Amino acid sequence: MASTVYFGSDKGVLAVQGENGKSWKVHSHGLKDWAVIKAVSVPGVPQRAYAGTRGDGVWLTDDYGVTWKKPCYGKPGPGKVRCLTLDPHDSNVIYAGTEPIDVFLSRDSAKSWTRTDSLRDIPFVQSAGYPVPTVEPHVRDIAVDPKDSKTLYVALQIGHIFKTTDGGQSWKHLDNGLDSDVHTIVIDPTNTANLFCATGGHDFRQGKSKGRALYQSTDAGESWSPMCSEFTQEYSLPLVMHPTNSKILYSAMANGQPRQWERPTGAESLIARTKDGGKTWEKFDGNGSEMSKHFASEIVIDGEDPNHLYAELTSGELYQSEDGGDRWEKLDVKLPGVTL
Repeated sequence: MASTVYFGSDKGVLAVQGENGKSWKVHSHGLKDWAVIKAVSVPGVPQRAYAGTRGDGVWLTDDYGVTWKKPCYGKPGPGKVRCLTLDPHDSNVIYAGTEPIDVFLSRDSAKSWTRTDSLRDIPFVQSAGYPVPTVEPHVRDIAVDPKDSKTLYVALQIGHIFKTTDGGQSWKHLDNGLDSDVHTIVIDPTNTANLFCATGGHDFRQGKSKGRALYQSTDAGESWSPMCSEFTQEYSLPLVMHPTNSKILYSAMANGQPRQWERPTGAESLIARTKDGGKTWEKFDGNGSEMSKHFASEIVIDGEDPNHLYAELTSGELYQSEDGGDRWEKLDVKLPGVTL
């Protein structure tokens, strides 16, 4: 059974293909002139994927990444894209979060875009900052409620989460017990009041938060509780849920912020898994020091086999697990690498 997995990098997007978990190779490498923060494949249509570039909007491939086109070429749309989300009810509906903070919506497969002005009008958003001078405040993730397309959660860096239940006409700030540096939001499709977040640990390092990297809400974001605090790592980015068992989630965590990972021990990272909805977590470090030194910036679950996982390290190394995360092996595939 063939699998195709798309990975963003500092130098474009790569489609990596393998047969029955073996013989992996880079099938295509496109958009090399752009950093691609996020590449999203369309469920059930592996040859079709979208890529969000950090400077030239959203691009589309229909041939496994061999060629790319910009559907809204010559028209207004998002520019410096930091996240992409497909509506789980309709894959033609796409949300793009940008730097500086903005949310764009397309209902026609990225051919045209509408800017959500209401989010920018909020005084808190207008005054948001970012601690790195070369990066502006931005939208890091957008999650769409699996049961209601009008309910969205938007993660800001740095500004917690904003939620709308009316398709963006009005917004509510969700910050009760949550780290302000939210990276990823996951919604439980079996109970959409059950939310999970991966954060950068900004408030923990400043002594303002009880948690470290991961948080959970059981009341649709009204309040948050720390999760996975048994480990020392306080920085996380990837957080993915098993497609048929919402109690199983995977994440990767590291000690300190990315600019600190130049130390001899690197990111001091691990991959973690929960099988009970976040109550307890197991940690995995692969087959040695590489998965500890270099952070897994992305974890992908195979669309054909949910026990088959892929982890892209910031160094460009690619690992896979064929048993739901119990064991990891390095693939003979080298990617350009990722700067966080």
